[in-house]
Amino acid sequence: MEQDINIKITDRDGVQHSIEAPTDMAMNLMEVVRSYELAPEGTIGICGGMAMCASCQCYVVSDTPLPEMQDDEEAMLSEAFNVLDNSRLGCQIQITPDMEGLEVILAPEE
Repeated sequence: MEQDINIKITDRDGVQHSIEAPTDMAMNLMEVVRSYELAPEGTIGICGGMAMCASCQCYVVSDTPLPEMQDDEEAMLSEAFNVLDNSRLGCQIQITPDMEGLEVILAPEE
């Protein structure tokens, strides 16, 4: 059964978008941002979701349970700009049904 979750994404212009993200397509947060065109083409997911750039960095503002950060994501964030305590790479957050209500803010472009 297809299940969409409601998430809120604030784009780099400060505009909040309430969107429905599919949980049955193995999409990650970066791909959702791209499919809804919430960031200009070529400014997000530049490395294709390999945790090798920080173009999909976002700040998680809800207390939604997320998968634990892996070493490559942590290493990339340690070198990125504008990193905060709640920074994550969107490409490393798979959209799952238990992320209902997730709220993130896209980090500024580097």
